[in-house]
Amino acid sequence: MITAKIVLSAVGVVAVGVAVAVFAPPMVPDTPLPTGPEAIARGEYIFNAGGCAACHQEKDATGPSGGHELPAETPFGTNKFHVPNITPDKETGIAGWTGKDFLRALKHGRKPSGGFYWPAFPFRTYKNMTDQDVLDVGAYLMSLPAISNKVPPHELSPIQFSWMMAGWNILADVMEGTPPPFKSDDPKQQRGAYLARALGHCGECHTPRNKLGMMKLAEEFAGVDKGAPAINSEGIATWVEYDFSNLLTAGLTPDGDAVGGEMAKVVDHTKLLKPEDQAAYAAFFLRNNKPAASGGEGK
Repeated sequence: MITAKIVLSAVGVVAVGVAVAVFAPPMVPDTPLPTGPEAIARGEYIFNAGGCAACHQEKDATGPSGGHELPAETPFGTNKFHVPNITPDKETGIAGWTGKDFLRALKHGRKPSGGFYWPAFPFRTYKNMTDQDVLDVGAYLMSLPAISNKVPPHELSPIQFSWMMAGWNILADVMEGTPPPFKSDDPKQQRGAYLARALGHCGECHTPRNKLGMMKLAEEFAGVDKGAPAINSEGIATWVEYDFSNLLTAGLTPDGDAVGGEMAKVVDHTKLLKPEDQAAYAAFFLRNNKPAASGGEGK
């Protein structure tokens, strides 16, 4: 009897430990948000580089007050995610968020309350951002005028609960794998990799996913059937630097077609990038076809 109690107690302790490890908010630095004009200006640039307004700012809105609907096909049916208000409104926005809150949200998908965000919010890619970039974005958002806009709750399958994200995140850490290796001493290519794999979160649309909605990072940028096209070395093998910069600034493909849908919204922000960042994107994506890209002129 005593042995059974000891075993049950040990099992209980282990269970509590596992629950704490899985559900406890991640440990992040307790760093205050910067407030200076330089940080706010950097944050605005990062906000645009990340295309945040594409989801968070509806047409004709004066700020990222949310409300955009993102449909997503899942094994449980079609979900409808309603993008939140990220202006510093006390009732409907993110007033009171701290540096720690921004770090947990963007890099770990966790709410200030400790709850979980759904992966319609691309925190699985934003985790590659530097802490300073995250904090600067927070500084910029907190400098914006507060806009009252109560966004409706997500429309999800009745068997989906946000706490399930605890297990999903653990599985994703294992099942997503790693992207193809990238090693370069070229600062331009390194910057392009950061833009593509962190701020621009290009893989969120252009990388195939498994049935659980996790990216197959070994097939990074390989395109999605009936969705975003391949932008890996095979998909854009004939592109030159001019083609890439023309896409980012004018939304035109090498064939002269105009992009539409979500990509058109992306171009609304990539056209605001500094020319050196647009060139960095091209340097990263075209790194395997340098001879074709070396001219940097139109065809």
